[in-house]
Amino acid sequence: MAYSTKRRFMAGAVCPRCSTMDSIVVYNLEGKDFRECVNCDFKEEMRLNIATSELETRVNHSDAQEDDVQVINILPSDKSDQ
Repeated sequence: MAYSTKRRFMAGAVCPRCSTMDSIVVYNLEGKDFRECVNCDFKEEMRLNIATSELETRVNHSDAQEDDVQVINILPSDKSDQ
């Protein structure tokens, strides 16, 4: 349940049937979310798909293969020259 039982306007929403802006109200009825146009007879149950898995990023990736690390010497490490 994402919305309350009180009807509320969705700012900037456009009706898919009559193309009127700011005429869509959203509300919850018996545990189901609906959107409805106040200018025409459009009414639709909203089915929200919530992603259950986290998107893979460079921080949380599960790749077992790590990048090869190469050491680069900018200055010679031999201290006998001093």
